[in-house]
Amino acid sequence: MNVIAAFVGRILLSIIFIVSGASKLFDSEGTGAMLASAGLSPSLALPTGIFELVAGLAIALGFMTRLFAILLAGFCLLTALMFHNEFTDPMQAAMAMKNLAIAGGLLCLFAHSQMRWSYDSMRLERKAEIARRDADARVHDAEVRAARAEGRVAAAPGTTVTDVDGDGRPEVRRRRWFGF
Repeated sequence: MNVIAAFVGRILLSIIFIVSGASKLFDSEGTGAMLASAGLSPSLALPTGIFELVAGLAIALGFMTRLFAILLAGFCLLTALMFHNEFTDPMQAAMAMKNLAIAGGLLCLFAHSQMRWSYDSMRLERKAEIARRDADARVHDAEVRAARAEGRVAAAPGTTVTDVDGDGRPEVRRRRWFGF
């Protein structure tokens, strides 16, 4: 049940930014006017919309979750400070509290980012599989070297076991075609 709740929570958090970013991209003039009213350059409308859209999609897919969660949390806190700083207006206070709550959810996502059903968790599982396989191969190689050093392993057909370099460990040499 926790896995489902975490997945749904991640999707719901991402929808806010996907929709907001898309609306900023479709109405860049309105977004530019809103930025200008806060004393910022209207040319930031397009980068802001792209950032929200890309970050929202990354959170939804679970790609680089920790990075995008912390970036979006900072974005929400800056938005609350720059655009919703009139706390005497009930609407502005509610919008500031909404941004604080979203930032809190994103910080929780940052703290517990390794969830199932995400790209990040699949990448970690794959790294663990590769590490296990490499460790098993190293153990097998060490066992074979130890057995050869003790002289307990016979050479495979078509190979010879001799101590070529004089280090006390026999090396396996394949015979070439035609006995050369």
